[in-house]
Amino acid sequence: MNFPFSEQENVAVFTCCHIIRENADIYYVSHDEDDGAWQFLCDLESHQSSDANIVSLKEIFELDNSIGELANMPLGYYATRVDKNSTWKEFTQ
Repeated sequence: MNFPFSEQENVAVFTCCHIIRENADIYYVSHDEDDGAWQFLCDLESHQSSDANIVSLKEIFELDNSIGELANMPLGYYATRVDKNSTWKEFTQ
């Protein structure tokens, strides 16, 4: 699958250790308005700062190609889904 994001493949993004180390599914994606950063989180209700990981956008895309549907999500928006097979729903922050 072609990389759909306008950002470079090696741009740093934030994620949690559960996605990287435990293969947890991505349930929450945000595209921060203040700095354009992307965040990809699992379904835990709260995360600790020690859970944070920085990886490349390409690495996250390779873990879950469905995030490509969000490649054009505007700054200041976030998206969620109910489970891995659900459609992403976007919201403004």
